[in-house]
Amino acid sequence: MKRAAILLSLTYAGWLAGCGGEHPAREGSELPRITVQTITTGQTEWPRVHEAPGTVRARVTAALSAKVMGYIREITVDAGDRVKAGQLLVRLDSRDLNAGYERAQAALAEARTAMSEVENAIAAAQAQLQLAEVTFKRMKDLYEKNSVTQQEYDEASARLRTARANHEMALSKKRQLAEKIRQAEKAVESAGVMRSYAEIKAPFDGLVTERLADPGSLAAPGVPLLKLERAGNYRFEARLEESLLPQIRTGDKVTVEFDALGRRLPARVSEIVPSVDAASRAFLVRIDLPPASGLKSGLFGRARFELGGRPVLAVPTEAIVRRGQLRTVFVVEEGRARARLVTLGAGRDGMVEVLSGLEPAEQVVAPVPARLVDGSPVEVRP
Repeated sequence: MKRAAILLSLTYAGWLAGCGGEHPAREGSELPRITVQTITTGQTEWPRVHEAPGTVRARVTAALSAKVMGYIREITVDAGDRVKAGQLLVRLDSRDLNAGYERAQAALAEARTAMSEVENAIAAAQAQLQLAEVTFKRMKDLYEKNSVTQQEYDEASARLRTARANHEMALSKKRQLAEKIRQAEKAVESAGVMRSYAEIKAPFDGLVTERLADPGSLAAPGVPLLKLERAGNYRFEARLEESLLPQIRTGDKVTVEFDALGRRLPARVSEIVPSVDAASRAFLVRIDLPPASGLKSGLFGRARFELGGRPVLAVPTEAIVRRGQLRTVFVVEEGRARARLVTLGAGRDGMVEVLSGLEPAEQVVAPVPARLVDGSPVEVRP
């Protein structure tokens, strides 16, 4: 520790000598008086900022897979391609599905053809029934007048009952055939839906992020072939330590910084997952991002959360003199400029936080004139 202190003192002394060039600062009349401006240091309140790393995620994603098993004939897109809703992405071998659709259509055509035969049978049964009703009525009148025998009357009555039964049977066959036609139509519709599964289309406008299969491979239900995300609709996900859970609220303003884009985006907290991960002791925060060029899923960034205020002692950045790793300010004491080594913290709006080296109510030179050295006599401009 003593060696480090001696080294720091020597470095600081060398820097002070360097500030004066070949003539070190001397407290005498030979140094010219320099007019300076000063600011009085004092504590001010800055927002307490917590920074959390995170990743850009698409709000809407889809893993596209086949609903039927079949060999892949064609994949029309690759990773990185943009697609439109309804665009054909994958085509499967559909010969078996087409054959099933044609069989269903043939069964429907056969049922519809049989319907015309049933209609003719109903018409014939209707004619027989009408004839039997007329004959029975005539026989009944004659029987009441004792003009026909009981046998002839019974035969007419039997023919009427038979005609009615035949007519009802024909109507029943029509109802059965109508139900069969409806079933055949449903079978055609179902076969058509199954045949449509041979073509996989984009569910929305988006970006293909992964291609997981190639033509010739066998597609199985539930096995992803492509991964798609909705374009222009992103959010930022970050994990915060559990101690911050009571301080974060939905709707809070957040600034998200992306080094790869060289920009910061204003955003808001959209969702807080209240469960805490047992391994990391952190909870997940989702932040809605505004539309911006260059945003991609997986992009790294840092979210800055403002968590109330904190007192700081800050000076303008123009008051800081930088020389290598050293940071110095000039303080006016008894009419002279005195160099002070300072430790700096965060910067904000042209000001920088001073962690050590200054006290409140001191007069700090800002801006620093080029000729100012340690010990220079100064005149403070009002």
